[in-house]
Amino acid sequence: MKERVYNFSPGPAVLPVPVLETVRDNLLNYQESGLGIMEMSHRGKLFEDILATADSNLRELLGISADYDILWTTGGATMQFSMVPMNLLTKGKTADYIITGEWASKAQAEAKKFGETHVAASTEDRKFSYIPSEFSFLEDPAYVHFTSNNTIHGTQFASEPAVGKRELVCDASSDFLHKQVNVEKYGLIYAGAQKNAGPAGITIVVIRKDLLQRSPQGLPILLDYNTYAKNSSLYNTIPSFNVYVVGEVFKWIKREGGLAEMERRNKEKAGLLYSALDASQFYRPNIEKNSRSLMNVTFRLPSEELEGKFVKEAESAGLNGLKGHRVAGGIRASIYNAFPKAGVEALVAFMKDFESKNG
Repeated sequence: MKERVYNFSPGPAVLPVPVLETVRDNLLNYQESGLGIMEMSHRGKLFEDILATADSNLRELLGISADYDILWTTGGATMQFSMVPMNLLTKGKTADYIITGEWASKAQAEAKKFGETHVAASTEDRKFSYIPSEFSFLEDPAYVHFTSNNTIHGTQFASEPAVGKRELVCDASSDFLHKQVNVEKYGLIYAGAQKNAGPAGITIVVIRKDLLQRSPQGLPILLDYNTYAKNSSLYNTIPSFNVYVVGEVFKWIKREGGLAEMERRNKEKAGLLYSALDASQFYRPNIEKNSRSLMNVTFRLPSEELEGKFVKEAESAGLNGLKGHRVAGGIRASIYNAFPKAGVEALVAFMKDFESKNG
């Protein structure tokens, strides 16, 4: 069997090896039940316990109070681009959107199908290379939507924008659980699991319960947040295997020291890579220093030809998934919670060697 490589993919992304080993061991026979983890009923006692434990651990990790529901949906963040305005953009209101990249732009474009939107800030003027510090919020918007981490370009909000009493909605797909946040500042947080929490196919929504009253009558049954809230996310057949894996990731985070330890590790890993970039005249970081992402480190080389060579040789060295997004080009190293420090050290060593031969 080929040795595991360092997986810099932006998603589906690296998972903790202990979680993969646990999943492997339960594929054929979950806890001596005689059932494989993918074979059990989503309404059976075994899975009910899995779901309840995942909910409980997420509440513990993030400090989620009883004022909030945890919903397990499908369709990724893209479906939330629709569900958020369908449920929360009440008639006669306008929603504020902060545009810091392609995904934020797509979220706003989808919201326009269901009501009025207003751009409270945009960083498109400098190719999404920074996080805005000034905003023009409406006095009473339906909500303020922002994307906490820009996976494509490599920017990240260091903290949520100050919106006063306005309802804050966050697409946290690519930095979910990378550090502790104060959930009480948010009306709704959603995150596709495939970056930091588990495999693709499940999306987590944390919503303050009183916002459920906004959903209008007549929404399609699986596009209404109330359907999930009233049925413990079990109205239809949930992607149970995905929930199980995400639940095992929650357990792993707890065993490793919780979100404070995740943040410490993420800062350490990103610091190693950014220090190497800043010390080089060969590699060019794309992002303003105070806006840099801890999750997705992006940079360019002197030419696209060298970038292609870099990606190819890195892959041969066991460093996979470094090609930048087709929109932004260049190089992108995604170093989520489960990505090991040794992998960053290996990349830095490769970068220095590549520069010495090609600089």
